[in-house]
Formats: sequence, structure tokens, C-alpha cells
Amino acid sequence: MGVFVFLPLVLPLTAWPIARLAEQHLHPRTATRLLTAVAAVMALCSTVCLALLMVVGTAQLPGNPLPDGWSDPQVRAALPHDEVAGKAAIPALCAVVATASRTLWRHGRVRRRAHRALAGLRGTSVAVLPDEVPYAYALPGGRRDRVVVTTALLECLGPAERRALFAHERAHLAARHHRFLLAVRLAALANPFLRPLRTAVAYTAERWADEEAARTVGDRRAVATAIGKAALVSRGTPVATLAGLAAPGPVPRRVAALLGPAPTIRTWPSVFTSVGLAVWGAAAGTAVSAMSSANAAVTMFLVLRAATPL
Repeated sequence: MGVFVFLPLVLPLTAWPIARLAEQHLHPRTATRLLTAVAAVMALCSTVCLALLMVVGTAQLPGNPLPDGWSDPQVRAALPHDEVAGKAAIPALCAVVATASRTLWRHGRVRRRAHRALAGLRGTSVAVLPDEVPYAYALPGGRRDRVVVTTALLECLGPAERRALFAHERAHLAARHHRFLLAVRLAALANPFLRPLRTAVAYTAERWADEEAARTVGDRRAVATAIGKAALVSRGTPVATLAGLAAPGPVPRRVAALLGPAPTIRTWPSVFTSVGLAVWGAAAGTAVSAMSSANAAVTMFLVLRAATPL
């Protein structure tokens, strides 16, 4: 396998430039999809390589249930620094699995509790809760997708701003933004080098919903005002993988973007620009990561197959 097994662990660094430039130069919809795809592929590749390293490390532990041939010197020779890297991968992969499982469990628990709390209300697409705490968020799943908002937040907004709020939350539901947010959150847990992409997607998903709300309402200033007011009084969403109007993050940048012209839609930026170079760099890093993990997996399979007695 050589160094190929280690490359996917560090290649997410090639995506750092696009994590920042995509926010500024790409349409929010394009940026969200691109960054999520890059993060998901790189996280999968790094997890595969961690699993391959763990196989070698586990085979060296006394009393392991693996075939004896997997701990032979010939098998360990296929992996550079096998004694250190193999054993270090065991707690690393266990931590990835544990934190990812906890995130998925918490995400599902919050959604189930929210749906149970709304079970007694009318089956409309908007659920208005008589709560003194101002908040609003998009709740997918269940019998139908719903926009959840409290009376306390509605009282803080004018008629045009309320329309902007509902348009924003419906945009989250229509585009399934919770899936993007959950995917990049899991990717960042699998590889900490992907955290800048998680932060970027959290911002671009909100900007995507901002632009859809502005197009629906026809008033960019009303959307900007609604975001500003909601951010001042709201506590945000119950979990980071659910989207909402007042999601934590750079609210002033969102407001400033809405007060300017609408972003142009570009399918792929020119390579002769900074964002184009960053996109191609991230694409190249993703491709190399995929090829490296595939090469390491095939090599490990052949080595273990040769070392396993029939």
C-alpha cells in the first residue's frame, strides 16, 4: 500500500481554499452541493483507510479473533510504520464510529420528539406554538414537512417579514437542507480537517434559503430585516442539523448579501480565477483521495487473501 493509505487522511487540506472562496464567489446552491459532495467523498475515503489501518493494528493484538496469517510479517510489511499506525488507528476509528453514532441518534431523537409534540396540532404545513421563547425552524419527515414557529417570534416581525420567514423555512424543506447539514457534520467527525467545509455549508445553506425566500417574496430588504430581527431575539434551532432562519453564524454577511444584487448562477467557474483554481484543486484532491483509498483497499484485500489459509 505504501503511503497511499495515509493520503486520504490529509488530502482534505486541499479543500480548505474552496471552503472560503465558495462562500464569496459561487451561487449558494452550487456551493452547498459542491462542498457537501467533496466532504462526503473525502470523509468516506479517510474512514476506509482508517479501517484498513485498524485491521493491521488489531491483528497484532494478542487474543484477537482474526486469522493468524493476518499478523505475519509479510502482511505488516505492506503497511509503512505498521506497528504505530496500525495500533493508533484502533482508537481513532472507534472514536469516529462513536461520535457519528451519537450525532445520528441525537438528530433522530430531536426529530421524533418534535413530531410527537406536534401530533395534537392540525395537520397543516405550518405549526404555530404558543411559546414565549422566540424560535423557528424547518422540521422534515413524519407525515409531512412542517415549519415550526412560535408566537413570540411572529410578534417580533411585520407582515412582510413573516412572509419572508415562512418562505425561508419552506426553502429549507424543499431543498432538503437538513441532509446537507447532517452529511457535512458527519464528514467533519470522520476527519477533523473537513471542519471548514462543515462551517461553509452551514452558511451557504442559509444563503441558499435566503435567496429562495427573496425570490418568492420579491423583496430582498424584507428578508434581510427578518433575518436581522430573528437573530437578535431567537435562540436558533434545537439541533445543528436542522435549518432555521436565525441559525448561528455570520448573520451580518447574510444581511449584507441580501442588500446587494442577487448572485449569478454559474455551473462551473473559470479555471483562470481564484475560485476556479480552488475548485479544481479540491476536485483533484478528492479524485486522488478516492484513488488512493481504492488502491489501498485492493492491495490490502490481495495481501490478506494471500495470507489467509484456505
